[in-house]
Amino acid sequence: MEAAERSIDRSSQPLISFAGEQAGPFAQQWISITKQEHIELVAKINYWKALYEGLKRKCAKLEQKGAELSAKNKDLQHRMFGKKSEKGSSLPSEKSNSSSSPKKPRGQAPGSPGHGRTQRPDLPVVMDQIDFPGGDPCCPNCGLPDLPKPGLDEYSELIEVEVKAHTRRYRRPAYVPNPSCQCKDRPGVITAPIPPKLIPRSPFSTSLWVEIILGKFRYGQPTNRYLQDLTDQGVPISPGTVAGGLKYIAPLFEPVLEAFYRKQMTEELFHNDETRWEVFVAIEGKVGHRWYLWVTRSKSVIYYIVDPSRSADVPGAHFAGLSNERVIIVCDRYSAYKKLARLSDAILLAFCWVHVRRDYLDAGRSFAELESWALEWKKNIGSLYHHNKRRLEYWDDQRTLAEQSAEFQYHQEILKDTLQSMYRKATQLATPEVEGDQVNNAENPDDNGAKPLSKSARVKQRKISQSLINHWGGLTLFIDNPQVPLDNNLAETTIRNPVAGRKNFYGSGSIWSAELAAALYSILQTLVMSGINPRHWLTAYLSACAKNKGKASEDIDSFLPWRMDEARRAELRAPLPRKFLTNASPSSGTSANAIPPSAQAPIPCVSPHDTS
Repeated sequence: MEAAERSIDRSSQPLISFAGEQAGPFAQQWISITKQEHIELVAKINYWKALYEGLKRKCAKLEQKGAELSAKNKDLQHRMFGKKSEKGSSLPSEKSNSSSSPKKPRGQAPGSPGHGRTQRPDLPVVMDQIDFPGGDPCCPNCGLPDLPKPGLDEYSELIEVEVKAHTRRYRRPAYVPNPSCQCKDRPGVITAPIPPKLIPRSPFSTSLWVEIILGKFRYGQPTNRYLQDLTDQGVPISPGTVAGGLKYIAPLFEPVLEAFYRKQMTEELFHNDETRWEVFVAIEGKVGHRWYLWVTRSKSVIYYIVDPSRSADVPGAHFAGLSNERVIIVCDRYSAYKKLARLSDAILLAFCWVHVRRDYLDAGRSFAELESWALEWKKNIGSLYHHNKRRLEYWDDQRTLAEQSAEFQYHQEILKDTLQSMYRKATQLATPEVEGDQVNNAENPDDNGAKPLSKSARVKQRKISQSLINHWGGLTLFIDNPQVPLDNNLAETTIRNPVAGRKNFYGSGSIWSAELAAALYSILQTLVMSGINPRHWLTAYLSACAKNKGKASEDIDSFLPWRMDEARRAELRAPLPRKFLTNASPSSGTSANAIPPSAQAPIPCVSPHDTS
């Protein structure tokens, strides 16, 4: 009978059989299933459980990726639309706290003492007279003329800036030998020599090339825009003429650039940076037109190099001429500088604390849960700047560190303690085994209710801390070398001028023009750093080259800032005197307006302040 029952079709039986009808509460009722059914149910449970776990892991990865993309989007939004300057940069919580305080208006505060009108003793004065509109004044009743009283004359001044192009025509007097002169081998007609020219057979004077060079490489103005201005003034000049003239002038600056390089290689502290520079020339083995402009700034010289590569070979070739056994380069954390230091025992790297500060600010901006942590590190870095500034106030560069004053030692110890605390915290945060709640407890021991960090925020935090540890030697180099600044702001400020020019005229159209740009940026910025008027220096140097028949001046030392005596330096610091604006004086005192047109020799000039 049992065998017959087992032969009954299973489809007619229920899947689950109960041990009894309503034997107890529903939750306490027993059910029985077959072994096969149990195996199938367990398999399904395992399948759905594995599927759930896989989806859970996938969801966690997507959430982490979403958090990373959100952080990246915040960072890119700030880079694109945020403040470009990091001076006084703050995070959202700092902005909300400062919103309650009234915003200080821009400009001079009411009631504060002013500085008066700016004195301009170097500006020439051109006298002019304003007459009465209806003629000399007289009595309105009897008509008798009023008497002039020069002692009571009043003077009014207006500062005018008149930029105009003109043609300067020189009359060169001609002489013939006296009939009474019986000397042989004399020419039949003798004329005065022609004025010196920078470019032979060129109709343009030195003043035009000075304006073109300063306009492009000092003020960032595209050359075509300046040529449009000249066309509006009646001096149409083709771009090809300017390009040919600059290519001819380029070798004149090579001796100056060589002297700059030799001087820089004798110094001990450098600031380095690099930026992209477009050179629209196709060269074999290179894809695209992106080159790089490298800057090296020292105490006396700013030196630029343009190169198609961004590798360590470029600074390596530049520093191959070092004359000191030990130098320090302040730079960012770009790998080319690290390789340079590995290849040369004479080079030590001092890394920039501004870049480290930027890491923490970016993290606080990207992850709201890291904001308080980022602000704490920002405060610590600010403390480094404060005490280093106070330390330098008492620093005597003629003494060793052990011989410095007590005030210096006080701030020195505070710096060391602050750095030790920062390193200890960074080491703990860089440990992969530390979990988010442990990180919060370590950073905020008094806050037991702090939420654990998300995985994305923890990865960002660990990455920043590990980078700080990896570069710790270069970041703390300033402790034993007070002459080393905490940041590389000098180099980044220096390279702004070429960056502004690049935004206006995109780069260079040939290799020679790119090399000329690097040379002129080097010369002009070195002059400005030394307090030399670049217009005065450039006019004087090109005039000396013109007197040397279009070749580089033989007296280079008189144009090097560190070789000048005080009289020469004071001369070149002043604005350009009017004697250069006239280019040269005619041989006779006769006015050029009285010269017959057939005897005039035109030379186009550009005088920036000619008001005659």
